[in-house]
Amino acid sequence: MKSMNDATCEIKSQKLLDEFAEILEFVQTGFQERRTAHEVETGLWQRMLKLGGSIFGAWLELFGDGDAGDRIVLEDGREVRRLDVLHRREIRNVFGLFELMRAVYGTREGQKIEAVPLDERLGLPQGKNSYLLQDWDQGLVAQMPFATVGGMLARILGFPQSVHTLERDQREMATAAEDFWKDRPAPPAEREGEILVCTADGKGVSMRGGAKAPAGVEPPSTGGVRPGTKKMALLGAVYTVDPFVRTPEEVLDALFQDAPAGEPPPSRPRPCFKYVRAALQRDATDSTEPQVQAIFGWMADQATQRNPDGDKEVVLLMDGQESLWTAGCVYLPETLADVTEILDLLHALGYLWEAAHLFHPNGSDAARAFVKERARRILHGEIAAVIHSLRWLGTHHKLKGKRRDALKRICGYFHNNAHRMAYDVYLQHGFPIASGVIEGACRCVVKDRMEGSGMRWVMAGARAMLDMRCVYLSDLWDEFTTFRIQRESRRLYPGYAANDADFSQPLAA
Repeated sequence: MKSMNDATCEIKSQKLLDEFAEILEFVQTGFQERRTAHEVETGLWQRMLKLGGSIFGAWLELFGDGDAGDRIVLEDGREVRRLDVLHRREIRNVFGLFELMRAVYGTREGQKIEAVPLDERLGLPQGKNSYLLQDWDQGLVAQMPFATVGGMLARILGFPQSVHTLERDQREMATAAEDFWKDRPAPPAEREGEILVCTADGKGVSMRGGAKAPAGVEPPSTGGVRPGTKKMALLGAVYTVDPFVRTPEEVLDALFQDAPAGEPPPSRPRPCFKYVRAALQRDATDSTEPQVQAIFGWMADQATQRNPDGDKEVVLLMDGQESLWTAGCVYLPETLADVTEILDLLHALGYLWEAAHLFHPNGSDAARAFVKERARRILHGEIAAVIHSLRWLGTHHKLKGKRRDALKRICGYFHNNAHRMAYDVYLQHGFPIASGVIEGACRCVVKDRMEGSGMRWVMAGARAMLDMRCVYLSDLWDEFTTFRIQRESRRLYPGYAANDADFSQPLAA
């Protein structure tokens, strides 16, 4: 495949040596001319990028046009011929843009190109951007707006990338997310906690009006979604954690900050292998069932994989949305029939505060004392007594109209979830009783990245961002990019990959 003669190689080598000598001369001159560290650093970086581009370009030239002979035999046994005209393609990596003129194989010009030996040998991606550049782009895009990333890397690498390119690459990369999660092995058992926790919650995503979606990005929606309308995404998290045994009084002190000043709080065990996923899916009737199935099905797979012997305590920790509890019963494996359902304590306290404001002014000491006393009783497992006292107060104060309806709704909430509020038992077992993990996930996954000023999303873009951000926040980015590169390489070049069981993508591509 090598097409350059030894003399040409020597010329190229000398050219690279000359460029390197120029860098050394620049540094030496910088010392003699008393240049500042900033000036030398800036000039050195620019020259190193240029040298890297020259080296990479010289390496590409070693392969010539990839001519593999007049005819080649494909993986399926078909024979194709080399077409008469070399075909051009561009590849852009962290050093810049490169042009390749390649021999291609097929039946005839104008028909499908069946094989490109040079692309296969170099392991090139399907699109223009190299895998390393995509890694840098999308790792940053998962954290910052597209335009910000484009501008930042333009300053570093010296060439621009459009928002459209970054969005397109993200959507393409996100297609590997589902298979990545299915392929993930279980975390090492010896590094897992004793309690397996599953949790889920919804979070609204601001959607762009269908008719205003950019041309070529997504077809206009016939439903005519109004600008600013939110669609509810579903997020799930699975992790393990060691028991954290506490008394109701310790929890109450932490909630109301009544611990003595200067006394450090007890050390809380850290969650192990906290994985987060999100789904924004609808069926033909605009039902959210597809995303419920996706998230709870994934949590069930995680629970089965991470608790194969059934020896871990399993907790389902969520707020009071009954549809989520129903989904947990439907999708979690039958082997987890003994799962402990726990209502998020902080969500329950929100209802106590709402009740307090039916009887006491907002922000008053009386309202705080009201909530604290009933929180103490709830933490001691006395939810029935709390419901009774609230109903008695409503009768005693002769609440009417909306205030009476509000109290009825609050009592109904506590009554419906009473079997999930045995906090005294949960604390004795060291179970978590607040869903801070999923609340934090909703904030980090959606709010911190997808609710910037003026941000509106189309469905495909929102799904891709949710997929990529969850991978990033689950601390699996490097594993994902390795998986995705190998997956793409096997898809694009099955014959080449099949020859090596440990096939991996060349770094330079």
